[in-house]
Amino acid sequence: MSFVMRTARADDLQTLYELAKQTGGGFTNLPADRKALEEKLVRTELALAREGGEVEDELILMVLENCTTGQVRGTCQIFSKVGQSWPFYSYRLGVLTQHSRELSRTFRAEMLSLVTDLEGSTEVGGLFLHPRERAEGLGLLLARSRYLYIRNHRERFGERVIAELRGVIDEAGGSPFWDGLAGRFFGMTFQEADEFNAIHGNQFIADLMPKTPIYIAMLNEGARAVIGLPHPNGRAAMRMLETEGFTNPGYVDIFDGGPTMVGQINSLQTIAHAQDVTLGSIHDDGGEKHLIACGQRAEFRCTYGLVKRASNEGVSLDRESAERLAIEPGQSFTMVPRA
Repeated sequence: MSFVMRTARADDLQTLYELAKQTGGGFTNLPADRKALEEKLVRTELALAREGGEVEDELILMVLENCTTGQVRGTCQIFSKVGQSWPFYSYRLGVLTQHSRELSRTFRAEMLSLVTDLEGSTEVGGLFLHPRERAEGLGLLLARSRYLYIRNHRERFGERVIAELRGVIDEAGGSPFWDGLAGRFFGMTFQEADEFNAIHGNQFIADLMPKTPIYIAMLNEGARAVIGLPHPNGRAAMRMLETEGFTNPGYVDIFDGGPTMVGQINSLQTIAHAQDVTLGSIHDDGGEKHLIACGQRAEFRCTYGLVKRASNEGVSLDRESAERLAIEPGQSFTMVPRA
């Protein structure tokens, strides 16, 4: 496998744009808009250039590169602290219980409340892998490389991390959730709202959305049926998040109703089980498959490698992965088992 994760550069704009056009819509963090993508690359460059250790509102855009061809075949993003430039809105699922003594009946009404509970969290998102590369664990490499980046720059992130999963989108590119709820207040289609949010932010939600809780029973059947469900293509991603240590506490996206997963950074499996080691030697065959990473900020790289436990002088790494990370014996790197 000749793939490596690295931080994005300005010259990745065209390939990111080509990837964005293949998402099928609903990927707010990866819009098919050159200007919006260029702004993300500028934000990434500024974040990678900053040397301080404080938590700030920053974006790290990463790409998956085929080292043989030089092609970018996937991407993902880390937002260090959401809700700083504009409010970070979610719907929270809740239940209101009421009892009628005269009827001798108890009513439990499910409700959606507009909240900003998740402000200040780190967010991982924008993960997209080219359809022709969805094999050999590359999706796992995309996802877990973000956690290794966070671990190796721990002082620049908080305690909580979230991941918004795309909700159900119909064949026409519309959202049953949007059509049944928010679309009634905004006079625009889901695609229009999604594109506007990707470029301008979601302050228009605060300006126009009613602040009172929404009774789910009052929504149409199509909207009710998809609340909290991921897009069919996102079910595997949801399972990966659950394996990593994320939970689903009942927050849903205000646009498409997809679930927002929540985790504690230090408890994520990748971060909790990763360790820093010294490269003692390089071998040409065998070994146990690990995710391996090295480098700070713009020099960060992550790939799969075959590791052998060696003597007290360090571990042994296969030659190809050592070359992909550009490390030599005596240098240190981070590793965590693939499984």
